[in-house]
Amino acid sequence: MAQKPILLAIDTATRFAGVAIYDGSLVLAESYWQSQNNHSVELMPAVTKMLEQQGLAASDLAVVGVALGPGSFTGLRISLSVAKGLAQALKIPIIGIPTLDILAFQHAGQRRPIWAVIQAGRGRLCAARYERRRGRWRRRGELHLTALDGLIALLTGRCLVCGELLGEQCDHIAQQTDQDVVFATPSLAMRRPACLAELAWRRFERDEWDDLATLAPIYLHTMKT
Repeated sequence: MAQKPILLAIDTATRFAGVAIYDGSLVLAESYWQSQNNHSVELMPAVTKMLEQQGLAASDLAVVGVALGPGSFTGLRISLSVAKGLAQALKIPIIGIPTLDILAFQHAGQRRPIWAVIQAGRGRLCAARYERRRGRWRRRGELHLTALDGLIALLTGRCLVCGELLGEQCDHIAQQTDQDVVFATPSLAMRRPACLAELAWRRFERDEWDDLATLAPIYLHTMKT
């Protein structure tokens, strides 16, 4: 039996998936992996194993946080379906966090504006710009669905690029732009479910819960060049 409220974080927004357990002060467990589009098979065993490792049962959960997107249609559908199922069965709150917000949150000490990026399939990227305002990272402007050269055109001024970019994509950006662009290292570029957990917990403490019936994924459909 858990002594503190326990939050379960679920993120299968892209091929990079993860889950975490958080009690408001400590990340009790975190798992992160690259899936070969097997989210539906991998997710619940990963959750069950993590709970068992911590001596917890599903009934110990007090809240569930889930990555809302943008991301892949299938990945988002699976994670939101599991999160909603748990919230409904256990009668606990559900809190959705935009996928790119998770990436920006990981760079608390960064002074440069951030471009958070994830792969969207078929050579496309989802990206958003974040700037620090009043001690928090806040998205500035719209979400972008674009190709690599379209992302390069968006990179104006000094900035940090983080997220799901391959090494050759980073090299191409560096070769094609004269802007002051730096790239997060692989360990800092990964989208951590523990950060999703922290963001969801902050909203949980403020009683900013989402409506189970209306919570929906964020999809981007229009390509910008």
